[in-house]
Amino acid sequence: MNPQLQRLYQLAQKPERRIIGLMSGTSLDGLDVALCRVTGDGPQTRVIIEHFTTVSYDDAFKDSIRAVFAKKQVDFEHLTVLNEQIGRRHGQWVADCLRVWNVPADSVDLVASHGQTVYHAPQKQHQRPGYPNATLQIGDGDHIAVETGIITLSDFRQRHIAHGGEGAPLAVYGDYFVFSQAGENRILLNMGGIANFTYLPGSLDASVVFTTDTGPGNTLLDAYARQFTGKPYDENGQLAASGQVNNALLSALLDHPFFVQPFPKTTGPEVFNSDYVRDTRQRSQTADLGPEDLMATLTQFSAKSIAQAIQQALGNVPAADRTAMHVYMSGGGAHNPVLTKAIEALLPGCTFAKTDDLGIAGDAKEAVLFAVLANECVAGLGTSFGNRQGVPSVSMGKISFTK
Repeated sequence: MNPQLQRLYQLAQKPERRIIGLMSGTSLDGLDVALCRVTGDGPQTRVIIEHFTTVSYDDAFKDSIRAVFAKKQVDFEHLTVLNEQIGRRHGQWVADCLRVWNVPADSVDLVASHGQTVYHAPQKQHQRPGYPNATLQIGDGDHIAVETGIITLSDFRQRHIAHGGEGAPLAVYGDYFVFSQAGENRILLNMGGIANFTYLPGSLDASVVFTTDTGPGNTLLDAYARQFTGKPYDENGQLAASGQVNNALLSALLDHPFFVQPFPKTTGPEVFNSDYVRDTRQRSQTADLGPEDLMATLTQFSAKSIAQAIQQALGNVPAADRTAMHVYMSGGGAHNPVLTKAIEALLPGCTFAKTDDLGIAGDAKEAVLFAVLANECVAGLGTSFGNRQGVPSVSMGKISFTK
């Protein structure tokens, strides 16, 4: 047997696997690196985070990604070389983290790399007859495996699409395996660049687990914070807190076909970007709105689109379950008190906390969930989520050997 296959077979038999999860989101702030100890599989999965850090992207690296990020037309040569460069840099950063943590690379079983999303194109968005859902993440897994000396799983989203999904949100699988709790109905709300949530029933019935994107999380807030303050985000929502919500602009922002599409659905900065804000400001005659009022309105836009999606989804949940809904927040938006308070005000029937209260730090959650997906691919026995759109019963991840 090929020694690499032998290694994979052996680690699949282990009672516990040491897996590094990697996540770089649409905020482009850096690479989340989570070293996890994972036992079990499926609903019996248990995770302990040994180490976690975020390796910040420098401005030059961010600019190189933004040159191809969420754009219909790009320099194709730049996209091609960036695929290799991101894979190499991510692998080098993992190796650096292991040295800092004093963890030998040969003690780590797997690396699980999400890669860097550069374009997300569900069929409902691209509307090209005869073409399927599509998404593109770059940062080649072979380069990560070679740089780290660790078997790497990557490109998780393609299997989801091949089985009829939109390639997102993938958090639903790890959310169900790690965060479900008998007797407590939960919503796991992640507010990254784009916001999404997973509904976890207290019955633990996988066939009714639900997930969807809701629209913008931080993507617009971060873009305008950079423009107005030169900082990567609106720290503690200070700029938004000093302004007033403009209802004419808010109504125009919410007047988009995405918000009336049936669940589940996905979106990205390809749709919700500065061009969209500019067009809605013109349409609502609010082009002269000041920075404070614009940020207040954009924050309320994120809050209201999130709350409306949760309310709409809960319409299909039995009334008895809706009265005891626990919302656990994560992602960069969970650190924005103006955003979180607005969501809480719009969902008075829910109780709110952070995933930190469930034992997984919110900033590490997405990286951890990709470690869980890698564990499931290698050692999972398969969990059926029923035959429903958006949550196909699949294992995901393409395997890159080190040699």
